[in-house]
Amino acid sequence: MTRPTFAFLALSEHPYAREMLRQILDAGYKPALIVEEQSEVADEERSKFLQRIEGHPLAPTIAYQAAKHGIPIQTLAIHRSEPLLEILDGKPLDLIVLGGTRILRGPILAYPSGGVINSHPGLLPDCRGSASVAWSVVHDIQVGASTHFCDEGIDTGDLLLRRELPVRRGMTYEDLCHGTLVLAGVLMKEALVAYDEGRWPQLRHPQGESAWPTFKNAPDEVLAVARQKLADGTYRHFVD
Repeated sequence: MTRPTFAFLALSEHPYAREMLRQILDAGYKPALIVEEQSEVADEERSKFLQRIEGHPLAPTIAYQAAKHGIPIQTLAIHRSEPLLEILDGKPLDLIVLGGTRILRGPILAYPSGGVINSHPGLLPDCRGSASVAWSVVHDIQVGASTHFCDEGIDTGDLLLRRELPVRRGMTYEDLCHGTLVLAGVLMKEALVAYDEGRWPQLRHPQGESAWPTFKNAPDEVLAVARQKLADGTYRHFVD
């Protein structure tokens, strides 16, 4: 069994990253380095996600978890190949793990020997892009999460793990957003365990094509439709 050496990338104190970091640390997988983006975009994305999971508990801050486990943190104004490569230069990494970041492209994708992996809060390839829960409910796509390799596209890299989140009547949009946040962390933890056990070659496979476009951030009218379908029971994939 070979534990991977990896860097963990996140937007500053994003709740998605906080949960994922807690889960992988609890499983014994400690990043060699955390690289946080501190920017207006990071602030906007954090605020947006906090609204999506309103009423649900948050994992400890990245700063707290890093200090507790002795993990160094570096900050950037933006997660892009060039500044990231400057920080990582000379560091032998097996992986880069994304805990909710901008889309990464360019030479950074080839830097770690084992690849760059991401957990997406939607079922791939059906629900690529942003606001996955909202678009899934609106278009009657099953809700879930996927762990995949990053390539030059948007959520198009090879899959490692994919799992549906059971949607029960009475669940709210916030419940589903929080559920996929937790599930994304679970799948990343399981992906690291699978790496440790040498099972990635058996798990890795192409996504295939999607019948849907790559989704963008959902406007208020789309969120309203998603909420209404959950409230009135017209979403097609309730499990009860």
